[in-house]
Amino acid sequence: MSFSNDVRREICSSVNDKDRRFACLYGMLLFSRTLTDRYICFQSESGTSAELFHSLFGAVFRSEPVMDQHTRKNGTVLYTCEVRDADAEAVFRKYRIAGNTRAIDSEIIATNSLGVFTAGVFLACGSVNDPSKEYHLEFACPEEGLASQLATLLHDIGVTAKTMIRRGQNIVYIKGSESIEDTLTFIGAPHCTLELMNMKIYKDIRNKANRIANCDAANIDKVVKAAMKQIEDIKLIDKVIGLDELSDELREVAQLRLDNIDMSLQEIGETLSEPISRSGVNHRFKKLAKMADELRMGGAEIEK
Repeated sequence: MSFSNDVRREICSSVNDKDRRFACLYGMLLFSRTLTDRYICFQSESGTSAELFHSLFGAVFRSEPVMDQHTRKNGTVLYTCEVRDADAEAVFRKYRIAGNTRAIDSEIIATNSLGVFTAGVFLACGSVNDPSKEYHLEFACPEEGLASQLATLLHDIGVTAKTMIRRGQNIVYIKGSESIEDTLTFIGAPHCTLELMNMKIYKDIRNKANRIANCDAANIDKVVKAAMKQIEDIKLIDKVIGLDELSDELREVAQLRLDNIDMSLQEIGETLSEPISRSGVNHRFKKLAKMADELRMGGAEIEK
């Protein structure tokens, strides 16, 4: 089940009184596929949305639209609700739609619930991506004027919405997770908002864990490479002059490194018979490295 369908189900469960039914149906009608004073066609791939349209229309107009469905070649089901003739005329009168021009009536929205109206718009032409993949909510509006009005409406409630044309269709879209959260809450889907917020927290924690793991892996590689170089130097010194010729301090760190390739400098410092700091251990390894370099260059005299 998609996240969009979760939002639709939550919205539908909240449309439970006369004013909310009136406002929600207005959004569904105004943003439906076809809207004329003789024929109205509401289409959706969501059975939940189609059933709500059928129910709301019956409650508001005391008439039932013709509902049908058919399966496409790709296996998806398209649900259709049709309103004709006198019923379509009644819609235009009740919602004060002038001619066949679609426009949001600010007085109707002000009288009723703006959030529920926008919920109806979402049910008619909205969708939202699974937040585990990306943050994207959009409305595929039937006309350019409606897209512009909807974008303005969303801006007025503090939501950052943009418009574009995709394959000849007017799209109002929202990208930011916070704007999507605000929109879902506004249209009556607070539980889905919490789900999105939880997913965002999960993704943030997962990303931080990955960064820490990558950082740890890089640090481990760095420690191992440094240790291998130190062992190489120590073995050269042992072969040429013998570790017994080293001072007690150098011989002890050299032997610890030979026996513990995975030890950090700090761990070596803490393990010494007389513990020293990480920088102190690093200083001793630098002295061993200098000795090894001199031996590679054929140096006869080296500082022990």
